[in-house]
Amino acid sequence: MKFEKIAFVATDVPEAQAARKTLSKRYGDASPEEADVIVALGGDGLMLQTLHQHMQRRIPIYGMNRGSVGFLMNEYRDDSLTERLAAAECATIHPLRMRATLADGSRHEALAINEVALFRETYQAAKIRISIDGKTRMEELVCDGVLVATPAGSTAYNLSAQGPIVPIDAALLALTPISAFRPRRWRGALLSHRAKLRFEILEAEKRPVSAVADHSEFRQVRDVEVEEDGSIDMLMLFDPDHGLEERIITEQFLY
Repeated sequence: MKFEKIAFVATDVPEAQAARKTLSKRYGDASPEEADVIVALGGDGLMLQTLHQHMQRRIPIYGMNRGSVGFLMNEYRDDSLTERLAAAECATIHPLRMRATLADGSRHEALAINEVALFRETYQAAKIRISIDGKTRMEELVCDGVLVATPAGSTAYNLSAQGPIVPIDAALLALTPISAFRPRRWRGALLSHRAKLRFEILEAEKRPVSAVADHSEFRQVRDVEVEEDGSIDMLMLFDPDHGLEERIITEQFLY
């Protein structure tokens, strides 16, 4: 695929700003609205932010690492960018849609590329009832929280919480508890990407819970529904042999 107009976005760190200046001078810098590809210069946080900002446009986004971890980013080089873009492999991912009902009865929606997570707000453990596709699967989970991760997000917070790494094309969601107290041995579940999840907060006044979809947080939730929004396609570009699928496989053999 050949891209004619490239837009560059960068974090505020000096390395990213210097890279943007160098690349813009060499390849031009279209506005994101006019571009047919966006190059994000920074870390995974910038990649997620850029995906969120342009989620409805279906514009390909190619990241180059000028941050720290850079799991979602390609190696930074200032040469041969147009050739790298033309040869890049495309991974299509879909976000999660979260619908949360708060203690005051108001309802809120947010989209998540990595995960939707529920967290206890106080020193007391949360009590959460979990239903999947209208059927109660866990009457009471006593925990610090619980999260639902996409394949793209399975190597992020989900992995830190001992959740499974999910191949990018597996059409699965990871349901992972955060410091489960009861049932103590429950390690979560792998679910179809079509699954519709519902979390009811038990003893909500005594044990308040917040819900977070990537960076959107709602406090004192009473009920949270989560499902994949397959109507939204987000396109991420990766250098050949270093695509997201390969990175997810590699991550499983690190020790």
